[in-house]
Amino acid sequence: MMKLLVVLALALSLCVQGTLGGIACENLNEDSCSFAVSSAGKRCVLEKQIKRSGEEAYVCHTSEIEADKMQDVIETDQCIEACGLDRKSLGISSDFLLESHFTQKLCSPQCYQSCPNIVDLYFNLAAGEGVFLPKLCEAQRGNTRRGMAELMRSSGSVAPGPTYSAKFTVSGSAPAMPPTY
Repeated sequence: MMKLLVVLALALSLCVQGTLGGIACENLNEDSCSFAVSSAGKRCVLEKQIKRSGEEAYVCHTSEIEADKMQDVIETDQCIEACGLDRKSLGISSDFLLESHFTQKLCSPQCYQSCPNIVDLYFNLAAGEGVFLPKLCEAQRGNTRRGMAELMRSSGSVAPGPTYSAKFTVSGSAPAMPPTY
């Protein structure tokens, strides 16, 4: 009978915690904010603020970006490392997708197959840039230098460079002087 009461009490406490103790981004510290998802399914974002005293402070906020079918997630250190991320990342940006070292880590089996929260985030960020993440990862495996740039060019998001070579000449022999203010 005592075992039954203990099990029942444990089950009740988990149910209450699940309904009352979900993740609110504003309650997270700078070491757990980035790549977290609130109980409402919104992504948390770490921002740096400068206080009136000039001191820097890090604050976690709820963004308007929704995670796909995820709630109450604080990303693991294993995924942060496997995907080449930093816990102290500020904001949410697709800029990392242009860095071949990052996309190499993101597309690695350790990240892509084991870290659905991070993959979902960057899948949506890539889509916002007109890029399909699985194609980016396929290109990454084929040629690490061309990945994102090649995909963006083929999707029409980036204009191709000139097809001819240009020769620039400078007239005069004196170097240009910097402007004076």
